[in-house]
Amino acid sequence: MELFDRISADIKAAMLAREKVRLETLRGIKKEFIEAKTAKGGDGTLSDEQAMKILAKMAKQRKETAQIYEEQNRIDLRDNELAEAAVIEEYLPKQLSDEELTAGIRDIIAQVGATSPKEMGKVMGVASKAFAGRADGKVVSAKVREILNNL
Repeated sequence: MELFDRISADIKAAMLAREKVRLETLRGIKKEFIEAKTAKGGDGTLSDEQAMKILAKMAKQRKETAQIYEEQNRIDLRDNELAEAAVIEEYLPKQLSDEELTAGIRDIIAQVGATSPKEMGKVMGVASKAFAGRADGKVVSAKVREILNNL
């Protein structure tokens, strides 16, 4: 519950600082957390791991929406979405650089013993867990495919 409590405290700070975008974003995060806690079949708790998945999904949605606004020449709306994404990303772990991701995938390939692109499923199973929250799944998949094709 540490992340949930931190978000609640930051909402109060944003109110006092009168930071409108930050406040709205944090309230949206808290709403998502509460919905996850009270979801049918849930036990009324929210682990930090579940919270990170929610935050990653929210950040990705904001970036995708910003891209659509960019294509439609709606710069004002794009800027708001990117500002919200920046606030959400403050609570996510640091994203892996391309070099760190490549090195990690090479280690996983060696660990699993994969030798061809046919074994991508084995590698992705381990890689998706290892890089959860620190790298986008599409990026990991593309990098795994690239490395396996060059073996």
